[in-house]
Parts: sequence; C-alpha cells; structure tokens
Amino acid sequence: MKKHSARVAPLSACNSPVLTLTKVEGEERPREPPGPAEAQAPAGTETGGRTNRHPWTCSQKQLRKVFWGVAVVFCVCASWAGSTQLARLTFKTFDAPFTLTWFATNWNFLFFPLYYAGHVCKSTEKQSVKQRYRECCRFFGDNGLTLKVFFTKAAPFGVLWTLTNYLYLHAIKKINATDVSVLFCCNKAFVFLLSWIVLRDRFMGVRIVAAILAIAGIVMMTYADGFHSHSVIGIALVVGSASMSALYKVLFKLLLGSAKFGEAALFLSILGVFNILFITCIPVILYFTRVEYWNSFDDIPWGNLCGFSILLLTFNIVLNFGIAVTYPTLMSLGIVLSVPVNAVVDHYTSQIVFNGVRVIAIIIIGLGFLLLLLPEEWDVWLIKLLTRLKVRKKEEAAESSGDLGTGPQSRGRRARPSFAR
Repeated sequence: MKKHSARVAPLSACNSPVLTLTKVEGEERPREPPGPAEAQAPAGTETGGRTNRHPWTCSQKQLRKVFWGVAVVFCVCASWAGSTQLARLTFKTFDAPFTLTWFATNWNFLFFPLYYAGHVCKSTEKQSVKQRYRECCRFFGDNGLTLKVFFTKAAPFGVLWTLTNYLYLHAIKKINATDVSVLFCCNKAFVFLLSWIVLRDRFMGVRIVAAILAIAGIVMMTYADGFHSHSVIGIALVVGSASMSALYKVLFKLLLGSAKFGEAALFLSILGVFNILFITCIPVILYFTRVEYWNSFDDIPWGNLCGFSILLLTFNIVLNFGIAVTYPTLMSLGIVLSVPVNAVVDHYTSQIVFNGVRVIAIIIIGLGFLLLLLPEEWDVWLIKLLTRLKVRKKEEAAESSGDLGTGPQSRGRRARPSFAR
C-alpha cells in the first residue's frame, strides 16, 4: 500500500485585511484491524448478504471539523456584525472614525503574545519567546526583521490596513450598517480580478460572472437610495475599503507569499507596532485641528471603544487562525451571514427601507460572494458527481429489472412439478 505523506496546502481566508496562511496536514492514521465479524464478511456487504456499492462514511476527524466550522461561522458572524453595529453606536456620541481606527489597530500588538501563549499550552517542544521570535522572523528573509525590511515589507501593509478600516468606519457614518457590510463582501471579487491581472491566476468563468454580479450589485445599491450625494459618498467609501483590502491580500501574496501561524501572528503584531510609532501623530493632528475633537477624555465612550476593539481583534484572530480547526469556506460563510444579522438590527434600530432594489442588490452580491467560494476544480467534481449518479441509476434499473425476471411467478414456474410423462 502507498503511504500518505504530509502535504503543505496553502489556504486563504477572506475578508478584512487577512493573511494567506499555510496548514500542514497530518498523515492519515492506519485503519485498525477488522474484528472477527468484519473478517468473516467480504468487503462492501451487509448482514443480509446484499452488496452495498455506495457506502457513505464520515470520519470522526471530518465531523470534528464540521463542528468547529459551525462554531467558527458563529464567531465570525457575531464578531463582524457586532463590531459594525457597535461602531455605528459609538459615532452617535464620539464622531472620530480615524481615532477609532487607530485605537483598534493598536490591539494588533496582542497577536504574537496570544499565539505564544497557545504555543506554550499545546506544543510538545516548548521554546522561549526569543527562540520563537527568531524562528518566526525567518519569514522576512535570512537577516530577519531589519529596519529596511520593516519599512519595505511591513510599513506599506500597515498603511493599507489603516486605510481599509478607516474607510469602512467612515462609511458607517454615511449609510446604514447593512449596506456597508454587504458592499464590503465585494472585496473577494476584487481579489479575484487583481489576482488574475497581477498574479496571473487561473481564469475561471464562474468567477468572472461573480465579479460582474458584484459590480451590478454596487450599481443597484446606489440606485436604491436615488443617487443622493450622501449615499453615493458612503458607497464609494465602502468600495474603496474593499479595494484596499483586496490590494492588501494580493500584494501580500506577491511580495511575501504565504505565512505559517507564528509568522502571521508576528506580522500582525508588527503592524500594531507600526501603528503606534508612525500613525499616532495623525489622531493628534486631527484633534488639534478640531477635525476629530472631543471636549474631555471623560466624554469618550471607553466601553464602546474597547468593545469594538475586542470584537475586531476576535474577528481577525478567528479568520486568520480558524483554518487550524475547520475549512476556510465555512469561515467565509460567517461574513455572508453577518449581512442578514445587520439587516435585522437595522430594521429595529434605524430607518432603513428594504425596497425591492435594495433586496435584489443584496441577493446579487451575496450570490456573487458564494460563487467565489467554489473551488477551482468545482466543474470536474460536478462532472464526476453527475457521472456517479448516472451510473448508480443504471445499476438500480438493472437490479430492478433482474428482480422482476426472477420474481415469485418465475420461481413458481420452475418449482411447479410436471405431470406429463
């Protein structure tokens, strides 16, 4: 028998500025020897002796992945929808989207400490913080994290991260949370288009259709409010945020490739350090120029700010590291499911009007997002599935015709005694 060797499969999560991680799949465990009852019966047979040509089995590992997938979907949906709604609530008393972006990005510094805590708890070969840090720094090259690497390979992504979140939060001030969340789903279509143009990824007709649906949904969403300036500006901000997120992902794959869990955690912590060192001056300038001004620090809703930051941190942690326990496609479903959650909340807390055009636009963008989740070999799998179903139908028809030929009447004829001498 052939042994299954460990494979390294790059898997990517989607939405927000997230990284492309690599996951090492472990070898399959050998099957336990059959018991006495199994050893006596031939393979593929049931107790009654009938052949089971199409056994449906599901391993414990797959069930565990599905279970964790449900938990991850719920966590992604709750954290993304919750952060969006909490940001909208914060702006009612604290009109400072860039300051909120800066404050939440500072929490990225916790990525590597949280990763190292998990490493200490689960890894059999425990390393010191310094050893683990040096090993993760190899991601940036043989020289590790130098000052040149920091400004050439980390700083641009820090700027894109800030722009993505700032444009998203600023759009929440202009339009409702439902429109913002559904329009941001277009970032996956932008990722495909950029990857096709820049990275020369494989052309897929179904993804082109998904991109067209996304663009049509944007136009219809703009038309839903009658092309008012306030609505158009908000939609343009969300589309800009989705574009920055797509550019972040494509450039990361182009310049840095893929990252393991420790390397991704270190990279995100470095973005937090960059934010503290080089972006802090911008909220200060905005405060003294009274663009984003508040009377005193007592007027700042610290509970909302910390709650938003924790939810956004949770969202990015689950989205970046959730592939360790489940499938990436299941995680992406949480982003789509956050749209109806925001719609329900907006229905009871705001004056959103769900007219026919808006509903159709939401459905079109959601459909385009789901089409982009199809794997590259989906057409091959579909042909194989249809072929199997066709073969199975022919086999069942042949069995049924054979049963009719050897039914009770024919058996009765053979068993009937002949009186003719």
